[in-house]
Amino acid sequence: MSEQATFETLGTTLVAAALTVSRSSKGWVDKAVAQLPDEKLHIALDANTNSIAVIMKHVAGNLLSRWTDFLETDGEKPWRDRDGEFVDSFTTRDELTNYWNAGWQQLFDTLAGLSSADLVKTITIRGEPHSVPLAIQRSLAHCGYHVGQIVMIARILAGDHWTKITIPRGGSASFNQRVWSSDSFQATANDETD
Repeated sequence: MSEQATFETLGTTLVAAALTVSRSSKGWVDKAVAQLPDEKLHIALDANTNSIAVIMKHVAGNLLSRWTDFLETDGEKPWRDRDGEFVDSFTTRDELTNYWNAGWQQLFDTLAGLSSADLVKTITIRGEPHSVPLAIQRSLAHCGYHVGQIVMIARILAGDHWTKITIPRGGSASFNQRVWSSDSFQATANDETD
């Protein structure tokens, strides 16, 4: 395999991995908030924390700013109102969900449109230069931080009505047995070693 082909494969793999992780992160939040009535989305656990609605609004605002015209303009857009993202202004679940989905869709569309050649470019965030891979990792880390917050708050607010969205405590051995002994896993494992 040529050096160029290796570079292109690595670039495709990096972008595909970022898309997979991002879709998974969004999915965890979607499953978590689906378990709460509308009013609980607006409850802050105390005066120094943000509600789920506020965190979702902030994440979406960040994604819209960072990933709109990603390669051409600074990631901190002049139209972004970051301070306003921390004000609970959405009155319906649909408004919140539409904004949340718009932010993630901007990320998904931009990532899907990146070429291997784009990965060697430099972009700016608040005037600070970032390689494209660094900007991707920065976004993944930021989203992961807030996804964890949202899921934890949802878990607390759902109380006894919570349905697990990952492997339940004490369920790892059973999960591993089911997955690792499956025909699909065996085929994949065999394919990778051939």
